[in-house]
Amino acid sequence: MGLKELRKKAGLTQVQLSKQTGIARTTISGYECGQYDIHSMTLDNALRLSRALNCHPYELTDGWPE
Repeated sequence: MGLKELRKKAGLTQVQLSKQTGIARTTISGYECGQYDIHSMTLDNALRLSRALNCHPYELTDGWPE
């Protein structure tokens, strides 16, 4: 599962997740659409997202980078 799927499973919009985490909605969108490499996100962002989505940080990715 990836960030977008986890967010949808939690029933959150990008705006709601942004408000919960303090991460800009445009950054969340960038991770979801591949504009930003999710494997290179900061530890701070990974922890904020994983706490908000109640998951382990490695679940935010769709797997290991090639």
